[in-house]
Amino acid sequence: MRGRSGRRSRSRDRRRSRSRDRGYGGSGGGGRRNTAGANLRKPRWDLSRLEPFKKDFYVPHQKVSNRSIYEIEDWRRNKEISLKGKSIPEPVLSFDEAGFPDYVMSEIRKMGFKTPTPIQSQGWPIALSGRDMVGIASTGSGKTLSYVLPAIVHINNQPRLQRGDGPIALVLAPTRELAQQIQQVATDFGRSSRIRNTCVFGGAPKGPQASDLMDGVEIVIATPGRLIDFLESNRTNLKRCTYLVLDEADRMLDMGFEPQIRKIIEQIRPDRQTLMWSATWPKEVQALAAEFLKDYIQINVGSLQLSANHNILQIIDVCQEYEKETKLSTLLKEIMAEKENKTIIFIETKRRVDDITRKMKRDGWPAVCIHGDKSQQERDWVLQDFRSGKAPILVATDVAARGLDVEDVKFVINFDYPSNSEDYVHRIGRTGRSQRTGTAYTFFTPNNANKATDLVAVLKEAKQVINPKLQEMADSRAWTNGNSNGRGRNRWGRSRQQNQNRSSSRSRSRSPRRNSRRDRSRSRERSRRRRSRSDSGGDDRSPPSSRSGKSVITPAPQPPLPPSQPLLVAYQPSLPPPAGPYGPFQMPNGAMWISVRSTTSCSTLTSERTYRYRNFLRR
Repeated sequence: MRGRSGRRSRSRDRRRSRSRDRGYGGSGGGGRRNTAGANLRKPRWDLSRLEPFKKDFYVPHQKVSNRSIYEIEDWRRNKEISLKGKSIPEPVLSFDEAGFPDYVMSEIRKMGFKTPTPIQSQGWPIALSGRDMVGIASTGSGKTLSYVLPAIVHINNQPRLQRGDGPIALVLAPTRELAQQIQQVATDFGRSSRIRNTCVFGGAPKGPQASDLMDGVEIVIATPGRLIDFLESNRTNLKRCTYLVLDEADRMLDMGFEPQIRKIIEQIRPDRQTLMWSATWPKEVQALAAEFLKDYIQINVGSLQLSANHNILQIIDVCQEYEKETKLSTLLKEIMAEKENKTIIFIETKRRVDDITRKMKRDGWPAVCIHGDKSQQERDWVLQDFRSGKAPILVATDVAARGLDVEDVKFVINFDYPSNSEDYVHRIGRTGRSQRTGTAYTFFTPNNANKATDLVAVLKEAKQVINPKLQEMADSRAWTNGNSNGRGRNRWGRSRQQNQNRSSSRSRSRSPRRNSRRDRSRSRERSRRRRSRSDSGGDDRSPPSSRSGKSVITPAPQPPLPPSQPLLVAYQPSLPPPAGPYGPFQMPNGAMWISVRSTTSCSTLTSERTYRYRNFLRR
């Protein structure tokens, strides 16, 4: 019995471990994210006692030195590159000008690359000079090689690892998919110089990853949560780390990894070289760069405002929610007829991903799906089938929006529009990579109307054709649709749904008997007031009251009038107006119309109806 209960206990512990590691980058689960790294102590760094290291390896090529400032500025202008910082190195326009060693150039030739991308041309001289830098570029711009190749040069110029040493280069990434793709690039280009690497992320067994770390590797590519686990358990350390990369820093902050990032950076010597890469430049990323980077150079490719890849054709289909599945089926028929038809379909919820994938398979489409609840084995199997073309349709949540890197994706379909335009840009960035072209289709419903303005701005920046219906949504703040559950707001700032909920809650809280009793009481009160006014000769000049007893309108201030002068009264437009001594509505003393909205009962002012008020002489 003891052995059986022990096995059950160990099995339960394994299940807990797996559930804790599952999710974005293996952050350790929802509850642990806030306490991650609590057992890590911040070292007291004394730079005078630290082993010095070399980080400046850049020698400008003769061609680079001979270029005039006008040629350089013209090149930067054409490539839409803007820079901030001091003593910025000039860009290199070819691989030979970069000055990479032969062991790096041999791998570049094997890959068949012809010319570096703009971010590589400007980023390599900065990284090889040992400077801290921030690179802001869209997805598919080639930023991975911008830091991997300088990392290989950096590592080969450091002393060899000794037993118990941690990595020399550390790359932090938000998702396991992105971490695995970075590892593949590091493996391909570090093979000739025998640089070892490992990838640590949640959702996979810790044993093999811990074994790699304890054996010693020069490069570690990690998600923040799993790396924190290994640092706390002393499976590795960052005492030898002198080259730090934060890839997709904006995404890591969005996912709540800032506490882990801070804990990790505390474990690295302060004179390290730090490279931060991001697709956007929000205030949170700016604050992180200002705190942890020193005298850094900022490279921006394209506009600093939210922008999409200009090689992507963006098509926005404004439709109703119930039309989307039919439109998707029609669209897939057209796409699957193409020779290059690899497609990613983005859907907001995991349940709907499974439902849509099931329906697509039932209709004969070769589709697979991926989301946060999939095990690592399932994810690897799905991505392998998608990359190989066995299943050219991938249905995914945003878990794959940043991490997935498949160069031959031709189409992206936003079945559900994301929660913000930044995620929209990252989603469609899965196509049009490596200077290729792609097409992104988006189903945009009235429920998304509050995001229309941002989407129009993204489309205009990319010089795309704007759907007139989308433009109409963006132009109208209170855009609603009678057949939809629109989120337009009324003049009091409440949405239609809020008004419905409010009225239904009121109706539930009142019994019919109580309502009838209250109505009779109000009716008696109104009759009493009428009799009082007739007896007093019209001295009561209070305007009509609402259910709450508050005045319906506030009339324009007028001088006090005797009882025989104009009196403010209300009438129903369906009834003929009362006639005064000057005829119907021929009023002296500048009488004026007033229009209001009221929520009072039908006996005075009907709900949500417009009534006119008129001064007239009382007989």
